[in-house]
Amino acid sequence: MSAKRPQMKKAERASAILKQVLGDNGIDERLSRYQVWMIWDQVVGKQIANRARPLRFRQGILEVQVDHPVWMQQLQMLKPQILAKLHAQLPKADITDIYLRKVPTPYTCPKEETKPNGSTWQQMKLSEEEKREIAGQLEPLQDAELREEMLKVALMQKRLNKGRKEQD
Repeated sequence: MSAKRPQMKKAERASAILKQVLGDNGIDERLSRYQVWMIWDQVVGKQIANRARPLRFRQGILEVQVDHPVWMQQLQMLKPQILAKLHAQLPKADITDIYLRKVPTPYTCPKEETKPNGSTWQQMKLSEEEKREIAGQLEPLQDAELREEMLKVALMQKRLNKGRKEQD
Protein backbone atom coordinates (compact mmCIF):
# COMPACT_ATOMS: atom_id res chain seq x y z
CA MET A 1 0.00 0.00 0.00
CA SER A 2 1.44 3.40 -0.96
CA ALA A 3 1.17 6.42 1.28
CA LYS A 4 -0.99 9.19 -0.06
CA ARG A 5 0.36 12.68 -0.19
CA PRO A 6 -1.95 15.34 1.31
CA GLN A 7 -3.66 17.55 -1.22
CA MET A 8 -2.17 21.05 -1.64
CA LYS A 9 -4.37 23.75 -0.14
CA LYS A 10 -3.08 26.40 -2.51
CA ALA A 11 -0.67 26.29 -5.45
CA GLU A 12 2.51 28.29 -4.96
CA ARG A 13 3.29 31.03 -7.47
CA ALA A 14 6.48 30.56 -9.44
CA SER A 15 7.63 34.04 -8.37
CA ALA A 16 7.30 33.08 -4.68
CA ILE A 17 9.32 29.89 -5.21
CA LEU A 18 11.97 31.76 -7.20
CA LYS A 19 12.18 34.46 -4.54
CA GLN A 20 12.65 31.79 -1.84
CA VAL A 21 15.38 30.02 -3.84
CA LEU A 22 17.20 33.27 -4.58
CA GLY A 23 16.85 34.40 -0.97
CA ASP A 24 18.26 31.13 0.34
CA ASN A 25 21.39 31.63 -1.79
CA GLY A 26 21.90 35.32 -0.93
CA ILE A 27 21.25 36.36 -4.51
CA ASP A 28 18.08 38.22 -3.51
CA GLU A 29 20.07 40.97 -1.77
CA ARG A 30 22.45 41.41 -4.69
CA LEU A 31 19.55 41.65 -7.14
CA SER A 32 17.95 44.25 -4.91
CA ARG A 33 21.12 46.38 -5.07
CA TYR A 34 21.24 46.30 -8.84
CA GLN A 35 17.65 47.48 -9.11
CA VAL A 36 19.14 50.93 -8.48
CA TRP A 37 19.84 51.12 -12.23
CA MET A 38 16.15 50.51 -12.96
CA ILE A 39 14.77 53.13 -10.56
CA TRP A 40 17.53 55.76 -10.70
CA ASP A 41 15.68 58.18 -13.01
CA GLN A 42 12.57 57.97 -10.86
CA VAL A 43 14.50 58.52 -7.61
CA VAL A 44 16.60 61.52 -8.70
CA GLY A 45 14.41 63.03 -11.41
CA LYS A 46 15.06 63.54 -15.10
CA GLN A 47 17.28 66.62 -14.76
CA ILE A 48 19.76 64.92 -12.42
CA ALA A 49 19.51 61.60 -14.29
CA ASN A 50 20.70 63.40 -17.43
CA ARG A 51 23.87 64.42 -15.57
CA ALA A 52 24.52 61.52 -13.19
CA ARG A 53 24.25 57.74 -13.66
CA PRO A 54 25.00 54.77 -11.40
CA LEU A 55 28.31 53.25 -12.43
CA ARG A 56 28.99 50.34 -10.05
CA PHE A 57 28.20 49.00 -6.62
CA ARG A 58 30.95 47.92 -4.20
CA GLN A 59 30.78 46.97 -0.54
CA GLY A 60 27.60 48.94 0.09
CA ILE A 61 28.77 52.03 -1.78
CA LEU A 62 26.99 53.11 -4.95
CA GLU A 63 29.41 54.82 -7.33
CA VAL A 64 27.74 57.45 -9.49
CA GLN A 65 29.33 59.09 -12.50
CA VAL A 66 28.64 62.82 -12.81
CA ASP A 67 29.44 64.87 -15.90
CA HIS A 68 30.23 68.26 -14.35
CA PRO A 69 31.80 69.57 -11.10
CA VAL A 70 28.81 71.84 -10.41
CA TRP A 71 26.50 68.83 -10.52
CA MET A 72 28.88 66.92 -8.25
CA GLN A 73 28.62 69.71 -5.69
CA GLN A 74 24.82 69.75 -5.96
CA LEU A 75 24.59 65.97 -5.62
CA GLN A 76 26.96 66.02 -2.66
CA MET A 77 24.39 68.17 -0.85
CA LEU A 78 21.51 65.94 -2.01
CA LYS A 79 23.17 62.64 -0.98
CA PRO A 80 21.14 62.24 2.25
CA GLN A 81 17.83 62.69 0.39
CA ILE A 82 18.87 60.37 -2.45
CA LEU A 83 20.02 57.71 0.02
CA ALA A 84 16.73 58.01 1.93
CA LYS A 85 14.73 57.55 -1.28
CA LEU A 86 16.84 54.56 -2.30
CA HIS A 87 16.40 52.98 1.14
CA ALA A 88 12.65 53.55 0.97
CA GLN A 89 12.33 51.87 -2.44
CA LEU A 90 15.03 49.21 -1.99
CA PRO A 91 15.19 48.38 1.73
CA LYS A 92 17.18 45.16 1.14
CA ALA A 93 19.80 46.85 -1.06
CA ASP A 94 21.94 47.87 1.94
CA ILE A 95 23.34 51.00 0.26
CA THR A 96 25.49 52.75 2.87
CA ASP A 97 26.89 55.65 0.83
CA ILE A 98 27.13 57.27 -2.57
CA TYR A 99 30.53 58.03 -4.10
CA LEU A 100 30.50 60.68 -6.84
CA ARG A 101 33.01 60.40 -9.67
CA LYS A 102 33.60 63.02 -12.41
CA VAL A 103 33.15 61.10 -15.65
CA PRO A 104 31.30 62.10 -18.81
CA THR A 105 27.99 60.21 -18.88
CA PRO A 106 26.25 58.74 -21.90
CA TYR A 107 23.81 61.63 -21.68
CA THR A 108 26.50 64.27 -22.15
CA CYS A 109 26.13 65.89 -25.54
CA PRO A 110 29.32 65.53 -27.56
CA LYS A 111 30.89 68.67 -28.96
CA GLU A 112 29.84 69.14 -32.54
CA GLU A 113 32.38 68.29 -35.16
CA THR A 114 32.21 71.01 -37.76
CA LYS A 115 33.42 71.16 -41.28
CA PRO A 116 34.91 74.35 -42.71
CA ASN A 117 31.59 75.10 -44.46
CA GLY A 118 29.78 74.88 -41.08
CA SER A 119 27.76 71.68 -41.58
CA THR A 120 27.73 69.04 -38.83
CA TRP A 121 27.24 65.28 -38.76
CA GLN A 122 23.80 65.84 -37.19
CA GLN A 123 22.69 67.50 -40.42
CA MET A 124 23.78 64.58 -42.61
CA LYS A 125 20.94 63.11 -44.64
CA LEU A 126 20.48 59.37 -45.07
CA SER A 127 18.89 57.84 -48.13
CA GLU A 128 15.73 55.77 -47.81
CA GLU A 129 17.80 52.72 -48.79
CA GLU A 130 20.23 53.33 -45.91
CA LYS A 131 17.33 53.71 -43.47
CA ARG A 132 15.65 50.50 -44.73
CA GLU A 133 18.93 48.59 -44.46
CA ILE A 134 19.38 49.62 -40.82
CA ALA A 135 15.73 48.88 -39.98
CA GLY A 136 16.08 45.45 -41.60
CA GLN A 137 19.08 44.61 -39.43
CA LEU A 138 17.02 45.34 -36.32
CA GLU A 139 13.94 43.33 -37.35
CA PRO A 140 14.93 40.23 -35.31
CA LEU A 141 14.56 42.22 -32.07
CA GLN A 142 11.27 41.15 -30.47
CA ASP A 143 10.85 44.12 -28.12
CA ALA A 144 9.35 46.96 -30.19
CA GLU A 145 10.48 49.68 -27.77
CA LEU A 146 14.05 48.38 -27.73
CA ARG A 147 14.03 48.06 -31.54
CA GLU A 148 12.87 51.70 -31.87
CA GLU A 149 15.59 52.98 -29.52
CA MET A 150 18.26 50.90 -31.27
CA LEU A 151 17.05 52.30 -34.60
CA LYS A 152 17.60 55.86 -33.34
CA VAL A 153 21.13 55.00 -32.20
CA ALA A 154 21.99 53.17 -35.43
CA LEU A 155 20.71 56.03 -37.59
CA MET A 156 22.73 58.52 -35.54
CA GLN A 157 25.84 56.37 -35.90
CA LYS A 158 25.31 56.09 -39.67
CA ARG A 159 25.04 59.91 -39.96
CA LEU A 160 28.19 60.31 -37.86
CA ASN A 161 30.14 57.85 -40.03
CA LYS A 162 28.87 59.53 -43.19
CA GLY A 163 29.94 62.94 -41.83
CA ARG A 164 33.40 61.63 -41.00
CA LYS A 165 33.84 60.25 -44.52
CA GLU A 166 32.90 63.60 -46.02
CA GLN A 167 35.47 65.38 -43.85
CA ASP A 168 38.28 63.13 -45.07
